Amino acid sequence: MQSVDRAVSVLEILARHGEAGVTEVADELDVHKSTAFRLLGVLENRGLVGQAKDRGKYYLGAGILRLAGSAAVRLDISQEGVPVCRELADELGETVNIAVLDDDAAVNIMQARGSAAVTAQNWLGRRTPLHATSSGKVLLAHLPPTLREGLLARTLPRYTDRTVTGTGALRGELDAVVEQGYAVALEEFEVGLTAVAAPVRAHDGKVIGAISVSGPVYRLADERLPVLAKRTVAAGAELSRRMGYGF
Repeated sequence: MQSVDRAVSVLEILARHGEAGVTEVADELDVHKSTAFRLLGVLENRGLVGQAKDRGKYYLGAGILRLAGSAAVRLDISQEGVPVCRELADELGETVNIAVLDDDAAVNIMQARGSAAVTAQNWLGRRTPLHATSSGKVLLAHLPPTLREGLLARTLPRYTDRTVTGTGALRGELDAVVEQGYAVALEEFEVGLTAVAAPVRAHDGKVIGAISVSGPVYRLADERLPVLAKRTVAAGAELSRRMGYGF
């Protein structure tokens, strides 16, 4: 724990000063120069710190921007998604969620409930499987091919009789998701639960999240799914616009 605390302190020192040498870092941490050097070395290896070789000074590396960018995306999409989710939930009467990729799962970071979803369970903060949920399929379908194939190569758990676990069948379904612009999960994660999801894009066109509508299968019947899909795709496009896509 002490090492972690010191490493964070190093990052804070560099953020405060812009750049600093080993001696300066050691003095502020009140540690030996060798300890400061090791801390800086580990952070440099992870891309969180860079070094100006001509001056021997260290500064915050590009890895910090990557981490900050990921946090910003979650924060922005959650904030911008509030009015979109609430409008969609009010219109359809169902539960609306926004999910983002979290390693090998989808995590729900925003939720709004419609009038018909009074007893619906809370999905906020839950990590759900990529292959068995509508949001997960959207996120999985738009991953770079290498990452997608790596996830498909794993053993895919079966949650219900309808869960698609065959790699070939799932790959075909993901291709269809990209082509049609939305994904559907019919009782694939929980019996009695149906959901439809559409992608949310950042300013550069990259899919950074998924917006979904979910509810009991008796309310989200086959004849209603096309309407729900069309409206969910429109909501995804609106949230994408709010995230800067299309400008």
